[in-house]
Amino acid sequence: MTSLGSLPLRDDLRGRSPYGAPVIDVPVRLNVNENAFDVPADVTAALQERVAAISSTLNRYPDREFTALRNLLADYLSGVLRREGRPTALQAPVPSSISPDMIWAANGSNEVLFHILQAYAGPGRSALGFGPSYSMHPLIAQSTGADWIEVPRGADFAITVDHAVDAVRTHSPDVVFLCTPNNPTGNSTPLEVIEAVYDATDGIVIVDEAYAEFAGPDFRTALSLLPGRPRLVVSRTMSKAFAFAGARLGYAAADPGLVDGLRLVRMPYHLSSLTQAAAEAALAHPDSLLAGVQELSRQRDRMVAGLREHGFDVVASDANFVLFRGVADPTLLWTRLVEKGVLIRDVGIPGSLRVNAGTDAETTAFLTAMAEILSTHPDTLGRSPQ
Repeated sequence: MTSLGSLPLRDDLRGRSPYGAPVIDVPVRLNVNENAFDVPADVTAALQERVAAISSTLNRYPDREFTALRNLLADYLSGVLRREGRPTALQAPVPSSISPDMIWAANGSNEVLFHILQAYAGPGRSALGFGPSYSMHPLIAQSTGADWIEVPRGADFAITVDHAVDAVRTHSPDVVFLCTPNNPTGNSTPLEVIEAVYDATDGIVIVDEAYAEFAGPDFRTALSLLPGRPRLVVSRTMSKAFAFAGARLGYAAADPGLVDGLRLVRMPYHLSSLTQAAAEAALAHPDSLLAGVQELSRQRDRMVAGLREHGFDVVASDANFVLFRGVADPTLLWTRLVEKGVLIRDVGIPGSLRVNAGTDAETTAFLTAMAEILSTHPDTLGRSPQ
């Protein structure tokens, strides 16, 4: 087989590694932040009915503007705003709804972000993020030819107004990423930070809210900031809370003018008829799909309590996962957990590991395995010095 090194690969891609998490066949997989619960029966039935209804028309191209899906996503996000109410930190009125012309969708939120970077970044431009954060952000930016600038987060992985504004003014990026709740740390970013970043830049500000449905009552979505901010984008996904990772449907809300720019770079008919039909059927049953969110949040909190009992430092999380610190040897602990049939994630943060919430049985299996390992190997696998 010809080696990649002998082929005329782009110079800026040489030496890079593709995104990916270890795929290991173990009973308990808690490493990629999936929703642990199967798609509910009523949603499955609706999917089957909807796909059957369009199957005879697959000889035709899909709706390029995904009109029906756009309407349903706008309705869902409008409901998010109504349920959340008016954030007390804001002085301007909060929108009561999201209109369909503000919606963009693609094959997972990664493709949504890729479209944004294709249109508003690219060669000769730069994108900035606050790390550690979602590892696909720099990969997406760099794949469009943009330079990537990473600014370290502060204590406990927080971002303050002063820190964020200073970073944006120092580097003058064309695109800024703010991930909230942040992956892989789980903590959220206040709206005032997002407002300040927007005011400090002339570029695009992307707020990645992939895990927003798992957040606590104090969380405020950046959807409320959209009025009067034509360079702001709020990205979400159906992969996590909606238990729809296999369907690959991500979406975003932004000013209609910004959305127009994404039409210039998307591939023709980028959302298949099957993908649109599946997402439409699912969005007709939001209560069923989101039924597991509260239980996953409860299991997350069980993990937090159990890990803290062992003396680990657990970052406060608004997501469906937790990052715990103080691990003496993350690689060894990860390996011992795999040997016990439990797969979690080493995200490359020194002395830390990440585990996502699972079912009650999966959480019990993880906590039991941790207790057994720490009792057997207290010196080599326990807490690192604080």
